Amino acid sequence: MAKVVIIGAGAWGTTLAQLLIENQHQVLIWSFEEAVTNQINQLHENKKYLPGIQLSGQITASSDWGEVIPAINESRAVFFVVPSEHLRETAAKLKNRINSNILVVSATKGIEKNTFKRMSEVLIEELRYPAEKICALSGPNLSAEIAKGMPATTVIASPSPQCAGAAQELLMQARFRVYTNQDIVGVELCGALKNIIAIAAGAAEGLGLGDNAKSALLVRGIAEMARLGKRLGAHEETFYGLAGFGDLITTCQSKLSRNHHVGEEIAKGKKLDSILKSMVEIAEGVPTTLAVKSLSIKLGVDMPITDEVYNVLFADKEPYAAIQDLMTREPKREA
Repeated sequence: MAKVVIIGAGAWGTTLAQLLIENQHQVLIWSFEEAVTNQINQLHENKKYLPGIQLSGQITASSDWGEVIPAINESRAVFFVVPSEHLRETAAKLKNRINSNILVVSATKGIEKNTFKRMSEVLIEELRYPAEKICALSGPNLSAEIAKGMPATTVIASPSPQCAGAAQELLMQARFRVYTNQDIVGVELCGALKNIIAIAAGAAEGLGLGDNAKSALLVRGIAEMARLGKRLGAHEETFYGLAGFGDLITTCQSKLSRNHHVGEEIAKGKKLDSILKSMVEIAEGVPTTLAVKSLSIKLGVDMPITDEVYNVLFADKEPYAAIQDLMTREPKREA
């Protein structure tokens, strides 16, 4: 049995806590919101982010860094599961304050807007932590399904096989199968980029464009993701595996996907600000679109789906016009 601390009490952080408890580990969750902390401790439920799921009474929560930091230093691992936009400021609170022997797992998906850093890179910088002690957890993982006990798989990535293996050992169980991968660049990019394609897929479904259009979005979407990944040093085969195509299929077809939901709502004519205000959790594909649009221009990588998602979200382009422009691009050979 190991002690584990989870930073972030959203749906995914809470689900990970339940999985770890099932594996007989001791778990403490840090929550930014005291109301959520109280719900977990007193009601054994996260009513805001994971309503209707009864949590183990052995899970404890705290909003007090004075309590959480000593707990981290007594733990085997700490998981970061906060929104990508808040990861740097959250990790900065722990700078030089945690033991470098502790396993750090990033379960946040995204690319930082101004620096274009992956989430593990943000943690390395802010924690002043050795890269070989940091892993990245990717999908395909819909927290609502896993929290209900449904079977799922996931990928844990690290350039260090020992690091990835340690995280795999913590999480692996009969209903949650964990694979390891040494291509942390590719796995993290898959987890971030597929959210952009999921927004496009949600819009296509909302517009009633049919399964042919969605299939094309998935296939051309993964090609687009792999192009950027290769430019950044990722392994192409990662994009055609569980963390890539597997997560893309799940996120693009599920009504449980927040990014898919954004696309559907856009197709109904709703404005982005209104959609985001109505959501409890952050749709990571929205800030990621901003970051990847700028990154693709900087690197000279052709990403037409990302370009059109950006135009629809941030330049008031009509979704039908975006589809038309995608369909009438110059003829090309499929690579």
